Amino acid sequence: MSLRIALLGLLSSSGPASGYDLTKKFERSINHVWQAGHSQIYPELAKMVIDGLVTVGAEGARGRKTYTITREGTAEVRRWLTERTPTEATRSESALEAFLLPLLDGPEALAALARMTSAIEAKLKGLEELQATHRREAATGRTHLGHYALNLGIMQTKTALTWAKETAADLEARMPPT
Repeated sequence: MSLRIALLGLLSSSGPASGYDLTKKFERSINHVWQAGHSQIYPELAKMVIDGLVTVGAEGARGRKTYTITREGTAEVRRWLTERTPTEATRSESALEAFLLPLLDGPEALAALARMTSAIEAKLKGLEELQATHRREAATGRTHLGHYALNLGIMQTKTALTWAKETAADLEARMPPT
């Protein structure tokens, strides 16, 4: 996924915003699926201005700029959503650890898996808390961009938790009796 598309999507959904505001929105929403910090967001906004995807609508105190999506920016988001086939290529330290898990002996592998399981459980708890917040806000008529991505994340995390439990059972079954 492109940082550019993520920023354009936020601007399209929430309207004009400063780089600081976009960074905060990013942290509260997209950050669960795509990470980016100030050092990436601000240069990308500058490139998007040059490319005509956003304009700087106002400059405030301390050089604070407010960015607004242009027609070209809106078209770019729509094109990205409607014309491309998403890739499933990911770089995941958890998947790499799962791949390499057989390099450890039984107790070490179980300990590594226990750490992974704890991290998965914590992630699931955080996502479910976020979902509960979204549901409370939806009851007041406020809807959130990212609702479907949040549901996907919860389902993927539950699947990862099932995998961890099944893998632990398999590792335990393969251990020699003591």
